[in-house]
Amino acid sequence: MPRKEKTVSLVLGSGGARGLAHIGIIQWLEERGYAIESISGCSMGALIGGVHACGKLDTFIDWVCAIDKLDIVRLLDVSWGKAGLVDGDKVIDTLKNLVGDRQIEDLPIKFTAVAADIKREKEIWITSGSLFDAIRASISLPLFFTPARYGSMLLLDGGILNPVPIAPTFEDKTDMTIAVNLNGPPDSRPVRMKRRRARREQDDHGSIIEAAHAKITGFIDDLSTRFGQDDGDWAMLDVAVQTFDAMQGTIARQKLAAYPPDRTIVIPRDTCAILEFDRAEEMIAIGRAAARAQMPGEPDPESPPGR
Repeated sequence: MPRKEKTVSLVLGSGGARGLAHIGIIQWLEERGYAIESISGCSMGALIGGVHACGKLDTFIDWVCAIDKLDIVRLLDVSWGKAGLVDGDKVIDTLKNLVGDRQIEDLPIKFTAVAADIKREKEIWITSGSLFDAIRASISLPLFFTPARYGSMLLLDGGILNPVPIAPTFEDKTDMTIAVNLNGPPDSRPVRMKRRRARREQDDHGSIIEAAHAKITGFIDDLSTRFGQDDGDWAMLDVAVQTFDAMQGTIARQKLAAYPPDRTIVIPRDTCAILEFDRAEEMIAIGRAAARAQMPGEPDPESPPGR
């Protein structure tokens, strides 16, 4: 018997490159007949959710699965001010050219991007206007991206105040709310496997950090010898990012406990580093696996009948 379609409000959390797991989760849900009618997202959740809401997720997947570490570095337009290391205009312009900009109110899926106005200590829910203006505001990771000017406000990453923004879905008339938390506890795989992966992540993340640092200091042609992973500025940034992840994990647990969704899908916060966008295919697969494992009562569509 065909399953009855369920309408879904999808809440997509923040977490840098871990947010690529959102793609696999969206794919798995739609393959199972879930109809996503509303998306609330912050940071990378706003980016992936917004691209999906305008019907361009397949185009984005083709692009992100083809980029490498050098491509990531080329997207970093250095800010010479003191409010952040990267302006972010090149990233946003690239995405606009790739999928096109839309007005949020014209999208076929209800969409909310959540950013943070830290001056007034409040969340900002963006539900109209340019999709990519909203995304740029929502992804403004402190210290890394410069704050985004939105009207009279300077906005930062929505994960500062609400890394799993469930509240914008409260008035939805959908059958269920599914939240994706990218800041789950570190995974508990055997130590040997974790060490092997940690070495790989250290090498890969170090390469990105070295390349980005070289770009920022103007010595891109000599990055392998001039700068190391332990360089002071980037070591401080790495500590700040880890602190931000820990903070988001605590806030996410509090929000999910206070406003529990119908289903929660959790991705461990040590799954990948913040800039590891060159691991897109792996992260998409991790998202699909997490959806299969954490959606109770749902058979695996990739398994033969009877298993």
